[in-house]
Amino acid sequence: MSVVAFLDLDRTLIYSAAALDLTMPDHEAPRLLCVEVYRGAPLSFMTEDAVAALAALREVAEIVPTTTRTPEQLARVHLPGPPPRHAIAANGGHVLVDGEPDPAWTTLVRERLSGSAPLAQVQEHLSAVSGSFVLNRRTASGLFCYAVVDRSAVPAGWVQALAAWCDERGWSVSLQGRKVYAVPRELRKSSAAREVADRLGANLTLAAGDSLLDADLLDAADLAVRPAHGELHDTGWTRDGLVVTAARGGAAGAELLGHLRELALRRSAVHGRTPAHGRV
Repeated sequence: MSVVAFLDLDRTLIYSAAALDLTMPDHEAPRLLCVEVYRGAPLSFMTEDAVAALAALREVAEIVPTTTRTPEQLARVHLPGPPPRHAIAANGGHVLVDGEPDPAWTTLVRERLSGSAPLAQVQEHLSAVSGSFVLNRRTASGLFCYAVVDRSAVPAGWVQALAAWCDERGWSVSLQGRKVYAVPRELRKSSAAREVADRLGANLTLAAGDSLLDADLLDAADLAVRPAHGELHDTGWTRDGLVVTAARGGAAGAELLGHLRELALRRSAVHGRTPAHGRV
């Protein structure tokens, strides 16, 4: 059986210092591996337990990082172990093979987005409704945009109003940490995951994620896990057979990886075979 695991990165597999949510006494805190450096400073981490759990999952499944990050932002992340052969960036806008975007997929995505409101229109509206609580506005791969905000200063109802405006124009809004994303509804992680699964001849697909932008990915996978934090948890999102971690923050990373491995082994046992590592 060929198993492919599609893993969201931020606040699912890797964590910023703040997102680690280290509430225990300092002497009980887990050892950490830095997996991303930005502007000369460590930015993202995995716990030692998560590193071991990722290695164990690699033994039974092909790992495919699946992120809203742009290819350039994804390139800063160095997961332990061999570099994944395939990855998905820009919320499905890019399928990467050995770190390089597949041009045919990129062209297909842009054709699919032709029915949504243009990026420039959404950028203009986001600029018009921004206040001092918006610290920066950026675009990603020419596909979607986001605002970096001071969450404590965001007016009540602002995100909901932006979401309602975007919804009428075929776009979705997601709040993740300090970033408010506006993304075309046709730009889906699940579409790119289906393409990669087909290329790899997957018999079983697994997925993990924490935000509303991961909902379609988790819903489309055969089996899914989410952490007990993030947008999906806050909204009570669920699906048949969904596994939710008991842990929150960085500790959830190791737990969800362990759940994914057990799900793969359990399903494989039903089919009478052990998944082959690295099968493509």
